[in-house]
Amino acid sequence: MKTKLLLLTILLCSFKISTQEIKMSAQEIAKFKETVESQSKSIKTIKTDFVQIKHMDFLTKDIESSGKLNFKVPNTLSWQYTKPYQYSIIFKNNKVYINDQGKKSTVDAKSKIFEKINKLIVGSVSGNMFDDKEFDISYFKTKQHYIAKLIPKTAAIKKMIKQIDLYFPLKENTVSEVKLIESSGDYTKITFKNKILNAKIDDAVFTN
Repeated sequence: MKTKLLLLTILLCSFKISTQEIKMSAQEIAKFKETVESQSKSIKTIKTDFVQIKHMDFLTKDIESSGKLNFKVPNTLSWQYTKPYQYSIIFKNNKVYINDQGKKSTVDAKSKIFEKINKLIVGSVSGNMFDDKEFDISYFKTKQHYIAKLIPKTAAIKKMIKQIDLYFPLKENTVSEVKLIESSGDYTKITFKNKILNAKIDDAVFTN
């Protein structure tokens, strides 16, 4: 029994050490940013599955959904939710196209706030969000990830988002997970899986 407890303690301590966040040095930050920005410039398209977790304090259980995401430069983006419901949202040509289980609508989004939101979403997907004018950014690392934590500077974004955490696997240069933390403390966590870069994407994907 004592041996089992000792092994469990060792495993728990190992997990804590492996997930501990350590602040990156200025040299590490410069190298990391250079690598990610270089990768971002080479990205023309992204195809990936995603799992989204929505946490709200007043709910006893998190809300989980999943689907597929397609992105094409410069800022055409399609989120297609397939579970537990059918829902899609497409950002294209300064418009937002929504298909809620067959009920379609279009929103004209020619505004400064939309430009910032669209830039934020596209940047979250591609990893190209290192804009010191828009965010206060701090950088950390664990044994699995590099982490960029972004705090918005503009009042308009602060009303919606308190902080954005981007997770980059050590052996990759693109985002594997995004955590959007709201002012209330509620958050949305999106994990990307089976990601394919620069594959051909049919334009029909961006039509609902």
